[in-house]
Amino acid sequence: MACVLAIDIGGTKLAAALVDETGSMLRSATRPTPRTEVMVALAALIEEVTGGGPAPEAVGIGCAGPLDLAAGTVSPVNMPSWRGFPLRDEVSALTGLPTMLAGDAQCMALGEHWLGAGRGSSSLLGIVVSTGIGGGLVIDGVPLLGPNGNAGHVGHMTIDPYGERCECGGRGCVEHYSSGPNLARWALANGWTPGRPDGLDGAADARALARDAAGGDPVAVAAFERGARALAGMIASTAAAVELTKVVIGGGVSAAGPVLFDPLARALDDVAGLAFVRAVKVEPTTLGVRAGLAGAAKLAWSQARTVA
Repeated sequence: MACVLAIDIGGTKLAAALVDETGSMLRSATRPTPRTEVMVALAALIEEVTGGGPAPEAVGIGCAGPLDLAAGTVSPVNMPSWRGFPLRDEVSALTGLPTMLAGDAQCMALGEHWLGAGRGSSSLLGIVVSTGIGGGLVIDGVPLLGPNGNAGHVGHMTIDPYGERCECGGRGCVEHYSSGPNLARWALANGWTPGRPDGLDGAADARALARDAAGGDPVAVAAFERGARALAGMIASTAAAVELTKVVIGGGVSAAGPVLFDPLARALDDVAGLAFVRAVKVEPTTLGVRAGLAGAAKLAWSQARTVA
């Protein structure tokens, strides 16, 4: 059976799958991302997925960035052992296959465009709202990667030029307002005390914040209102620049559901003015964690057809 090898590399998890031309995953596996010797773990994962299975025709990789596509190197912020690491060449040498590389959020967007909530969209923005905020653009069915592979870094669009300093060194970045840790950080600074159903103190993270917001905690609700408004500003700005037709939001924070999406809809209604900006449809992911692997597979299939 014809298939490709899809790989998704993040700071906490490595995932791989054999994927056929319809997007069905024939075999898949995951492993925790180690602090060091990441390539050793990745090689073992590839062997686990491909050993005894159908031979893949090409490899697609989605990896946290920044990237340098010309060199095929990656320098993920949350993977300090990889700085300028030649990932594309290493995987190609390991597998003996043509290998394509893109950002993990770019692959998420491509996967949603192929098989998920963004299927058929002429101009799609995929957003991953998690520990950080990543993004990817698919225009007329083609992923917009940029000259170095870093297009779609919407988490570091400035939504307030006088705002707080972001971890990236910039000022007023949407990630500093809307990522999971920053939602919780602001809530804690403004008096939020995470609770649990049993009455005991809980973890001070975005999941607990979403639970408390759903329960009506005013500070938790305000944190999501603030984060959603920053996301709305970024979405409206991107829509004005690119003429988006669809936005798909994934990542752990998107699991908050209405706690995030309801204030986001209200904020978009307030900040968006032009008719084509207001027409953008925003939806949650339908593929979830599979979106990145689906997008990596789509990259690999494009390479396999080119080679053929």
